[in-house]
This record gives sequence, C-alpha cells and structure tokens, in this order.
Amino acid sequence: MTVTDTNALVDELATRFWEKILELDPIQATILGDDRYDDRLPDLSPEGRAKEADLSRQVLSEAEAIGGDHLDTEQVITRDMLMLIARNGLEAQERKFYQLAVDHIWGVQTMPVLIAQYQKADTPEGLDRLLTRYAGYPTLVDQQIGTLREGIADGRTSAAVPVRRAIEQIDRMLSVPPEDYPAVRIAQVADDAARERLHDAAHETLYPAIQRYRDFLAQEYESHARPMPGISTTPGGEEMYRLAIRMQTTLDASPEEVHAFGLDDLEWIERDKDTIARGLGHADRIALDAALADDPANHTDDPQALVRMAQQQTERAFAAAPRFFGRLPKADCVVMAVEEYREQESPPAFYMPPSIDGSRQAQYYLNTYKPHDRLLHKVAAITFHEATPGHHFQIGIEMELDHLNAFRRYGSRLAGAAYAEGWGLYAERLADEMELYASQTERVGMLDTQAFRAARLVVDSGLHAMGWDRERAIRFMHERGTLPIVDAEIEVDR
Repeated sequence: MTVTDTNALVDELATRFWEKILELDPIQATILGDDRYDDRLPDLSPEGRAKEADLSRQVLSEAEAIGGDHLDTEQVITRDMLMLIARNGLEAQERKFYQLAVDHIWGVQTMPVLIAQYQKADTPEGLDRLLTRYAGYPTLVDQQIGTLREGIADGRTSAAVPVRRAIEQIDRMLSVPPEDYPAVRIAQVADDAARERLHDAAHETLYPAIQRYRDFLAQEYESHARPMPGISTTPGGEEMYRLAIRMQTTLDASPEEVHAFGLDDLEWIERDKDTIARGLGHADRIALDAALADDPANHTDDPQALVRMAQQQTERAFAAAPRFFGRLPKADCVVMAVEEYREQESPPAFYMPPSIDGSRQAQYYLNTYKPHDRLLHKVAAITFHEATPGHHFQIGIEMELDHLNAFRRYGSRLAGAAYAEGWGLYAERLADEMELYASQTERVGMLDTQAFRAARLVVDSGLHAMGWDRERAIRFMHERGTLPIVDAEIEVDR
C-alpha cells in the first residue's frame, strides 16, 4: 500500500466516524446546520450507549491497524485524535460517567429550546420534522430518568446543588405559559398557524414531560444526591476524576499537579496586577479591586448596555485583525444576551459556532443576569477570549479549512477543550499586543479573567479530589479568582 493510500485510509476512517457521531448526536448536527437528522433526538438508553461503545471499539481497532508509520503530519494528528477519543469514550462508559447526568446548564430540560433556536422549520417538511422531534421528547426524558435511577442503584449520583438548580430552572420554565415558552416563541416557523401547532405540542407533550422530570428530581432523586460536591465521593470517583482531566486536557496529570499549576499561575498574575495597581496610585491589587468595585462608572443596571459594549469590542477587534492575522473567518460573530430561562445557571459567557454553510453567524453569548454585579472593566477580556480574536478565530477558521476532513474541521473538540481554551487565553494577551484594551483598567480586567481561570483549576481539583466544600470553593473563586459572588457561585456549581 502506498503512502497516499494509507493517508486516504485515515481520512476515510475519520469521515465515517464523524458521520456516525452526527447520527448519534443529531442535535449537534442541527447546531452545525446539517438537517439530515432534524426529526431525531439522542438515544440515552443502554442501547444508545452500546452503539457509542461499538463505534469507539471499531474506530480504535481500525486506527491501530493502519499504523502510524509513513503518514503525513495531518493524518498522524487525525489518527492520534481518533484513538484518544475512542479510548476515553470506552473508559468513560466503563466508569459509568453517564450516570452523573443531571446538568443544570445544558441538561435535557433545555433541549427543546436549544432545538428551536437552531432548527429551521419554515417549510411544511421542516415543521413536521420539528414536531416529530418534540413528539419524541417524552421518550428521551424517560431514558434520562432510567439512567439516573441506575445511578441511584449504583450509589453514583449528581451533587445536590446542581440538582436543586436544575429543579429551580425547570420551575421557571414551567411558570411561563406555553405560548411564551421559548421552544415555541423563538422557533423558526413560517406563520402563526405553524406556531400554533408548536404551542399545542408544548402544551400536550413538552410541558408534561418536563414536569415529569422535575417531579422525579424533586420527589425521588434529590434525596439521593450527594451532599459533598466532589466526584471523589462517588464509587470509583478518584479514577473518574483522573479520566476527566485526560478528557479535557489530553494529559495524564494528577489532581495535585492541576492544583499546583493553578496556584503557580495565580502568583504571577497577582504580581502583574500589583504592578499595575501601584502604577494607578493604589497600594496593591486589593485596594485597586475595592476602588473598581466602588466606582459608579464601572457598573450598569442596563443588560443591553453590556451587549452593546461587547458588540463594539468585537467589531473593533475584527477591524484590527488584518494587521495581525493572515487569515480571518469569513464573518464576525454576533453578540447575544443569555436567555432569561437559563441565565441564572449560565457562565459569564460562551461561544456557539456558525453553521457550516455560513447562513447563521457564530454567536457570542454574554450573561447579563444581575448586570450591576458585573464590573464593566472585565467585559473586554471576556469578549477577546470568547469572540474575536479568541474562540471565533480558532473555531471559525478551523471550520473553513477545506484541506482537512470534516471530523478535524467540526469535531476536534471531542479530543478535549484544552487547545480551544488555551487559544482563548492566549487571545486575551494577544489583544493587549493588538492595543485593543481601551484603558489600564481593562488590562486589569485581562488579568482578572486569567486569575479566574487559574483559580478554577485550584477550585476544580479542590472540590473533586481534596474534599473542598462549596463554600470554600466560592470564597476562593471570589477572592482570588476575582469573580463577583453571583459568578463565583455559578462557576463553582458549574
């Protein structure tokens, strides 16, 4: 077999793997603008998990059979990523990660709204596919409940605080009349008659299923939720956490190494911040933080003011980018406020990619919940991390690299978040070199966001491996991660 043939085998395997991933995760396909599975939902049953495991075993076997010799660089990377994802997936199933299934940010309770946001239903065929998806939602909820009951039987349950947050989120959802439910209100339909059909589906199908899930969590599951948040308190929890580190970073690092890395990072970040503080006439970073917190000009009560500020920042960064980048994404991203139904549980910001065909811009979501508590000097660094030149440049450009197979363009983050998040962190400092920060206090905001992420390493390992309780984690995230209490609580619970 020639080198060309061997390289082609890797690309062909990666393409088959990615096609199967989209079939198994049809909502991800919808988000990317691939409508082939718009009438389907994920299969959360044991049979669905078996299909995922079979895919991992098949991919691992074929990738190992190809061998790594004589491959071009890109195919070496592709093959290594496929094997990493397959091995991690198999170990995650073996360790029953799936039983820790209560998610108060992206859980099954949010799925209908997420679908409505990204699925086109402005034709009769599209509407039928969306309604078919909604009709299947009760089955998905039953599968979720079955998984959680399996976890109860094994003594492996989610932590109490996220469970309570999920219940409270569902209560807010169910307090909204079906006609105002986001899965009805924001759906991309052609006319009022179509929206009325969605209203009927919400009333007859979605709300009863969500209510059933809420009642299960409150009446049956919550009493079994673990009081201490750390995963190490579950059966096999120490090994699960080591796997979680590998799945996010690709590194076989110990919790102690993660903890030390975060503390070391914090030390130099705080030294830099002390230097800026003294340059601005303050004794140290503590005095500077107090002054910034007390400054009325550093606050707003208007959620839309935060969105406008972020939009101006990303537009300014996109305009400056050609002086620093040889290639830009085809379009900038749009700034959106996190929706009311999930803002109390969501992180300060996050990024959603554009559709594959470019018909939908990438989205930079900014959390505007309790706007007065969100200091304005921090918004710029968040923007440059999440949007331009951060995640949007790395992910947006990656999606446009036509010389790579589809798996590499759209699915690379299955191998872990460290590369994408590492670029986001780098982009915060790069923005300083690009002179995008409008003031020294915005540069302080850059250090604040880096302190937050360093603190998150300390807190994560503290919670999951060192017996930290929630209160200690929140205090550390607030004091050394420089987050307001509202975000410190959200991040710790996340």
